Amino acid sequence: MGSPDPGDLARWSEALSAIARTGLGFSDNLYERERFEEVLHIAADIRAAAADLDDEVATRRETDHFVQEWMANIGEGVPGYITPKVAIGAIVGNEQGQLLLVQRRDSGIWLYPTGWADVGYSPSEVAVKEVAEETGIECVPERLVAVIDGQRMGFSRFGMYMLLFHCRAVGGELRTHPLETSDVGWFDEGALPEVTAGEEWWGALAFAAVRGEPVDVRFEAPRDPVWRAGPDIAP
Repeated sequence: MGSPDPGDLARWSEALSAIARTGLGFSDNLYERERFEEVLHIAADIRAAAADLDDEVATRRETDHFVQEWMANIGEGVPGYITPKVAIGAIVGNEQGQLLLVQRRDSGIWLYPTGWADVGYSPSEVAVKEVAEETGIECVPERLVAVIDGQRMGFSRFGMYMLLFHCRAVGGELRTHPLETSDVGWFDEGALPEVTAGEEWWGALAFAAVRGEPVDVRFEAPRDPVWRAGPDIAP
């Protein structure tokens, strides 16, 4: 087994920091809190190593930054239990069998509509809201097609779960969002934009769902041990 890559280091760092912050959120014992804070500093050292900085001063500054950021976000009791954030994505198809994609204004990449889950909304309601906000298209959720660990898949630097819905377009007109999307459009299979993120794992699944074919919910297979690298998405 070779040296871990930066993605593994970042993932291990986030896992350790979550354990330490949860411990700090639940413990009043001084001895335990000191140990959890020590684990937090180790996690920060691992994260700084993932950044592969050449300058020792810059490395120490990065380490201190992560410790301060994590310490500032520690709650007490249940609010202090660290869990992954939740994002909602929508695979939207039309009657022509095309797929709805947006070009992200911040990165320029193309992807299905997606956004953070909102308190007070169910996951499917978030999917409908995000599609309308980002594209102007009205849609109806049909089924859940994937539950993905974004950090394990490599498209998130922190713990994040993605719930991906297949939705059917029922109305609306294409338009961009002034802050989030620079372009939107319908695309045929085999003719997606050149810079489309993650197409290798969701592309075939998306078009199968749009065609109305039976699709199983995709998820990553359990690892043994759990810190092993690799997405290993179950078919």
